[in-house]
This record gives sequence, C-alpha cells and structure tokens, in this order.
Amino acid sequence: MDGDGGDGSEGLTLAVYAERAYLDYAISVVKGRALPEVADGQKPVQRRILFSMSEMGLRSDAKPVKSARVVGDVLGKFHPHGDQSAYDALVRLAQSFSLRYPLIDGQGNFGSRDGDGAAAMRYTEARLTKIATHLLLSEIDEGTVAFAPNYDGSFQEPKLLPARLPFVLLNGASGIAVGMATEIPSHNLREVAAAAIALMKSPNMSSTDLLAIVPGPDFPGGGQIISSASDIAQIYEGGRGSLKVRARWSVEELARGQWQIVVNELPPATSTQRVLQEIEELTNPKIKLGKKSLTPDQSNTKAAILNVLDCVRDESSKDAAVRLVFEPKSKNVEVNDFVNLLLAHTSLESNAPINLVMIGNDGRPRQKNLKDIISEWIAFRVATVTRRTEHRLGKVNARIHILEGRQIILLNIDKVIKIIRNSDEPKADLITAFKLSDRQAEDILEIRLRQLARLEAIKIEQELKELQTEKADLDGLLQSDSTLRKRIIKEIEADAKEFGDERRTLIQEDKRAIAEAKVIDEPVTVIVSQKGWVRVRQGHEHDAQQFSFKSGDALYATYECRTVDVMQGFGSDGRVYTVPVSELPGARGDGAPLTSFINLAAGSQMVAYYAGQLDDLVLISTRAGNGFLANVSDMLTRNKAGKSFIGVDSKFSPGDAPLGASKVRPGMKQVACLSESARLLVFPLDELKRLPTGGKGVILMGLDDKERLASAVAVGPDGATYSGAGRAGKPTELSLDSKTLKSFAGNRARKGHYLEPRLRDGKLSPN
Repeated sequence: MDGDGGDGSEGLTLAVYAERAYLDYAISVVKGRALPEVADGQKPVQRRILFSMSEMGLRSDAKPVKSARVVGDVLGKFHPHGDQSAYDALVRLAQSFSLRYPLIDGQGNFGSRDGDGAAAMRYTEARLTKIATHLLLSEIDEGTVAFAPNYDGSFQEPKLLPARLPFVLLNGASGIAVGMATEIPSHNLREVAAAAIALMKSPNMSSTDLLAIVPGPDFPGGGQIISSASDIAQIYEGGRGSLKVRARWSVEELARGQWQIVVNELPPATSTQRVLQEIEELTNPKIKLGKKSLTPDQSNTKAAILNVLDCVRDESSKDAAVRLVFEPKSKNVEVNDFVNLLLAHTSLESNAPINLVMIGNDGRPRQKNLKDIISEWIAFRVATVTRRTEHRLGKVNARIHILEGRQIILLNIDKVIKIIRNSDEPKADLITAFKLSDRQAEDILEIRLRQLARLEAIKIEQELKELQTEKADLDGLLQSDSTLRKRIIKEIEADAKEFGDERRTLIQEDKRAIAEAKVIDEPVTVIVSQKGWVRVRQGHEHDAQQFSFKSGDALYATYECRTVDVMQGFGSDGRVYTVPVSELPGARGDGAPLTSFINLAAGSQMVAYYAGQLDDLVLISTRAGNGFLANVSDMLTRNKAGKSFIGVDSKFSPGDAPLGASKVRPGMKQVACLSESARLLVFPLDELKRLPTGGKGVILMGLDDKERLASAVAVGPDGATYSGAGRAGKPTELSLDSKTLKSFAGNRARKGHYLEPRLRDGKLSPN
C-alpha cells in the first residue's frame, strides 16, 4: 500500500519491501556466511570457532576438550545459529583431507573422505593446531585487529584474525552465496610465502611471474594436475576456470609375472567409495529410463572393462589413507591401456573447478586474480604489523614512564616515606614535590617495600635500557615503510621455515585420458535411410538397388568411407551429433536409428546426415539460404548431447533447418544452389568463408517470400545432377555439365534463373 496508511505511518509497496528484504538477505549471506575474507581466509563461523577456542585456552599445547563445549561456547557468545552447522564447520577445520593445513586438532572420529560423517559432538574432542595458534591467533591480543560487539552486545569478537600468512590461498574455501559462489583451491605454504615475499620486494611483478613461484594448487590428497601451464596461467589471471586432475598410481609386481595397479592419491572431491560405485555402475549398468535395453555405449563400455578388469578392492587403512587396488584379468594386458580405460571412465581423472571469489579489504565481494589476492593480503599484513607495533610502543612508553617515576623515588626514598607518613593527601604532595604524573604517583603509592631495595634500582636501570632499545626499534619501524616491510619479510621467512612442507600435488602436463577402442582401418559403406536408420557394409562400390529397408522407408544416401571415420547427424535446431563409424551396426537387418547412439535435444529431430574423414572440407547450408565452409573435425564432439554449430534463423517464416553437409573435393571451385521453386544459382566457392566455430555463415541465394533453399553443393568440371519427380511423379534425373551451369552463373546472394523442366522435390548432387 502506498502513502499514508491512515494512522500517520508510511507504507511500502510489496515490491519495494521484498526488494529490500531480499537485498538484506543476500548481503547477509555473502558477507556473513558463504565467502571468506582475503585477509585471514576465514568465513565468519570459522573465525568465531577459532577465536572462541583461543579464549577457552585451547591452544596447541592444551588438553583437548569435548567438541560440545566448544560448540556451546561459540553459539552462546558469538554465533546464534544451529549447533549442527557450527559443529560441521568445526569438523571441516579438523579434517586433513579437506584442509591442506588443518586448524583444529581433532581427537576421535572426524569423518573420512569417503563421506562418512563425524561422531556426535559429545564424543569428539578438539583443540587448536600449532599452525592456527601461531599463524592466526598469536597476535590477537596485541591490538592488531578491530573488534566489534557480538549479536547481543555482551561480548567483543574480532572482525578479522591477524593472519601471518594468506590463509585464503593456503587452505582455500568453498561456498555458495546469493548470485555468486567461491571455489578456492589450497596451495603450498612455502610457495605462497615465497610469492608474498617476492611481491613485497617487487610490487610490479605480474601474475605470470608469480606463477613461476606458485605453479598451481596443492591439494590435500595430492594427485596430478595435467592441465597445461598456459591453461593454469589463464585461470589465475582471470580468477576462474577448471583444472584437469588425475589420480596417482603405481604398478606392484606379483608372483609369476602378475601385476596390479595401486592408486594412492586421488583428485579433490573423489573418494575410493565413489570410484568403486562407478566401477559397479559400468560393469552392471541399469537400463536407462525410456529404453528397453542397454544402449550400445553401455554395452561397449561394459564389455571393454570386463575384458581387462578382474577385480577392484579398497585396501585403505590407518597406515594408508588411500589404497585402491585394480587387478587385470591377464598379465598380458598393456598397463597404459588398462590405466587409460580406468581414468577415462571413472573420477580417477576429473575436473577441479576454480572460482577465486572472496571479500576484499574494501569489504566488497569480487573475483580476483593471484596478484590481487597476495597484494591485498600484503596490504592487510602491513596494516596489522603497524597496529601491532603501535600497540607495543604504547605499552613500552607506559612502562618507561612508570620506571622513570620509580627511579626518582629511589633516589629520594627518605623524603618520599616522610611525605607519605605525614601528608593527608600523599598523592598530590608527591606530584608536587617530585613533578610526577598522576599514574607515576599512583604506582609509587601501590609499590611494595621490597621493591625499594638497592638491588631493585639496578633491575630498573637494566629494564629501562632494554625498553629504550626496543622503543628505538619500534619507532624505526613506524617511521620507515621499507624497514617495516623488511621485518614482515623476515617473519614470513621464519614462519615458512617452521611450518612449510613439500608439495603434495604433482604438476605435469599430459593428455586427457580417452577410452578409444582399437579399430582396424578398412573400407566400409555407411547406409542411411530416410528415417535415420544406419548400418555399415564392408567394402565400397555396392549397388544401392540391393539395399532393403523397412516398410515406408527408403534410401537417404550412402557414404563410402573407412572404419576410422565418423558419422554425423544434423538436428533441426542446428546441433551436430557425432558417432564413430566403428560403433555403427553391421549390414545384417535394418541397422539401428542414429538417435539410439545420441541424446537428441527435446523438440528437435534429425534432418540430415554425413559420414567421412575428419579433415573433409564440407559446405554447410540451411533452408533459409545461408551457408559456410567447415571441416568435419570442427563439428566433432564426444558429447552425446551434440554440439551447437549451425545457426538456425528462428525468424525465417517457412521454418529454417540445416540441409546438411556437401563434401568439397579437390577441383571443385563453384557452388550450385537450388531453390524449392527450381531456381538455380552458380557462384565461385571462394566467396564463402570457413567458420571453424560454426554460425549462420553468409547468404548463399536470395529467396522469395515463403521459399526455401532445396540444395547447395560444391561442383567441379564434371558438373552436377538435378533429380526429382517429373510428370506423373516419375523419378527424373538431368545431368548439368559445366557449360550448362555457366549459364546460371551470378554473384552470391542473387536469385538465379529457373531450371527447365521444373522437378518436384528437386535436389542437386555433384558428379
């Protein structure tokens, strides 16, 4: 309701109220729940858990306490949410397979990488690890970070933790907010520390220079990154991408020449249980919904794996976190082929997404590159150490002030005692007599008699000397930015030496594993029916009249190719589907529909087909009169859902769809286009562009309203054949030699001239 509600209060429209409420919710999720800070790498719940444990005295050398105590303290003081969500966050901080550098030392069952949950919080115990105690919380009481009231104002909690290293890179983070998500991988401490030092010394370093120091992620479970250095660089430069990660394995020799493959490192988000489940699904596949039997792909994969794999078992234990054993059926199986098959069909090789989204020092969530992340952490660290220095300097000055007052008193001890004994207001009299400050006078009145001994004067002088030296050092840090940065570099080097370890994840470029059955290269003829049924017959030069089809079906085309070539189908929506010729059924019977080998898009239907070599150059055309050149390899895809390649004009009123592909052979230098109304246009082939990534192409032929293109083929000196239905529907073929075609020559996109006689459902085919 708009305006005044009648009682003097102002109303809001539902739209405005909903917008404000949702915006508040979105900001709360982004900044208060899902995204880490670039400064300390922690989300709010993690920060509160660590701070609460620090306040409880649960340092690395303390006795661990029940996790339920920690959760209760966190919920009661700082995080008024569900106890299970807080416990889940605590558990993750203790899992060595989730965090590269665990921040909590957990006692008891804290889950496994197979997805087993942790024991209830009343059973497990927890304390901080040494790395959390020293690198995240050691400076929390030294004025390094700002504090804010908790949810009810009864306690103070830190806005950030004074991280001595960039934990946002060390342990990474994963989270889903509103309208954004983050997926930051973990990295090696020594490498990140070295990168921070290098950037502090040379602020103009590029991300490429930093990648020479930090070559990529270092996952808790190891594994091997097989992406190229250029791909990794592109991801860290843009802040987003996906890395290909592979399990690491070894061959164990057994008796009598037998052997087995042992996997001991897995990619992130992959577990032994998941791999075993995938093997089970591959060897005992279920019939897909809507199918009556297993698809050819399921049958082929099942046969391929059962032919070489005898058994698989999980031998993981306390001593071996990951030990997955694969035994081949025979010692004669090729090791590389065996491993390649497993990598291609299971998550032993998978993608690791990266999305470097975090909250910056300015409080705004943003996707950052590697240099931005380290630069912002350096800025935070410089500010932290500056605050720490100022805080310490304040304490040193205060102590010097007190000691200077005591020095004065010790030199005049008898007079001081007399004033205190005889004065009604000794504090004021002391201040007047010795020109002391209020704080010095208060300290003198509270001092014990034993501290007035002669030996105490010597101690005061020594302490003053030490404090004066420290004060000079602190003043030097605050007055010189370069000195301050050198001190920070020295601290980073010390931390890296104490807590650094060797890289676990190998970075070595390799090709992605592809399960390719060995195919004997031999000539075959692919037979395609008008309804899309395909089969393969050995050899070439078969008589098309011999081929039989189902009732109501007829020949679409035959393609003389080889078993190593590919069959491609064109969907009405412009998607292209690829099936290896070697996977097509034999010539016995009617074959199988091509759609049984692919996942045809909903609402689409197959409209054209082609079979040939990957390097074949073809002319692609559409009903709307558009076209371009491409290689078969450009349209190639291993995805059963096909590849969007041909641009279909949705505004074309008669309805647009691909006409398919026409092979361009050597010597073919012209294009012949035929409209549905039997108009023919011939123009030079070099007026067309090759589009490797697909698209709509250019206009081949001008069309009248509600007219469509019937055929477009490349032609050479031998001309073309014009076929269709003549009088009384009689099949008719006319040969168009080069001289005849010349009379229909024109520029591309013209309408051409009528062919006589005009055949119904006319088509062109090159001679």
